[in-house]
Amino acid sequence: MKTINTIALLGICFGMFACSTPQSEFGVYQQSDGTIGVHAPKAAKEADAQEAALKECKKLGKRFVTILESRKTVNDRFPLTYIYLCR
Repeated sequence: MKTINTIALLGICFGMFACSTPQSEFGVYQQSDGTIGVHAPKAAKEADAQEAALKECKKLGKRFVTILESRKTVNDRFPLTYIYLCR
């Protein structure tokens, strides 16, 4: 039964074209200089972080994001931080 559930889950993920990290697992914030910071969980890809930043930029009336910086942190929950510029 476990194998069938695993196969079904994989089929759902591939049917949606990609399994990505849920937006709720990111720490997204606007910095004082207007850039958007994204604290990403360990399993997240850069594309997932970019999507989270874009969602925040759209709230500000912007339609595009450009990555400015990515860096590792000492935080176990959010080991990567990305900085984006809204355009």
